[in-house]
Amino acid sequence: MTWEIGGKTLTSRLLIGSALYPSPEIMCKAIKASGSEVVTVSLRRQNPSENSGGQFWDIIKNTGLHILPNTAGCHSAKEAIAIAQMGREIFATNWVKLEVIGDDYNLQPDPFGTLEAAKELIDQGFEVFPYCTDDLVLCQKLVNVGCTILMPWGAPIGTGQGLLNPFALKTLRARLPHIKLLVDAGMGLPSHACQAMELGFDGVLLNSAIALANKPVAMAGAFAHAVDAGYGAYQSGTMPQREAASPSSPIVGQPFWH
Repeated sequence: MTWEIGGKTLTSRLLIGSALYPSPEIMCKAIKASGSEVVTVSLRRQNPSENSGGQFWDIIKNTGLHILPNTAGCHSAKEAIAIAQMGREIFATNWVKLEVIGDDYNLQPDPFGTLEAAKELIDQGFEVFPYCTDDLVLCQKLVNVGCTILMPWGAPIGTGQGLLNPFALKTLRARLPHIKLLVDAGMGLPSHACQAMELGFDGVLLNSAIALANKPVAMAGAFAHAVDAGYGAYQSGTMPQREAASPSSPIVGQPFWH
């Protein structure tokens, strides 16, 4: 089933990162196995002004997928805006995954810098995918400055801890029904991605959980199945939880076997 995000129509609800893989060859195989149609790439980790990542960027371009440049490693709105502009020029896209890091220990995004950069980038015509916490007020403010997509974390980047605050994520889904919501960061298992989709999120973005697996290609396929399963479960409507047991086979009218 197709869906729309950022003005593009996709079939997969799994977005995938391009960092940390053992080799470019394994990265490409994992991306293919994931079925993803969107791949993120960091410019800040190379030197875009000197085109020092040119060879790697060409590999990303040759995947034929939609490219989502990100501003990973930026610590101020000004820096993130500059990197976003370079990404638009290098990859010929107005998409940007906005990251403004506020704390180097847990890589928590700076809410104030993220909001400032998001507003400016939207004014410049970017389609902003902001990496943010699961704070409802921050997310509402990002929507107020024009964001139609939000990417709250499940847990700090690279921790693999899964969804630490499902209640907050569920609240975001309920309070922002018309906003595209993707869980970004912190997932380590396919079951974590499935849980995010079961909460009604539109998609998930992964990198470390696939790239650092013993078998990245196989793990990419596992996450693809998990995302599909979680989305299918949400669309199907789950049974209500009960305090007491309820037999699936009624006793009345059934024979007793001895």
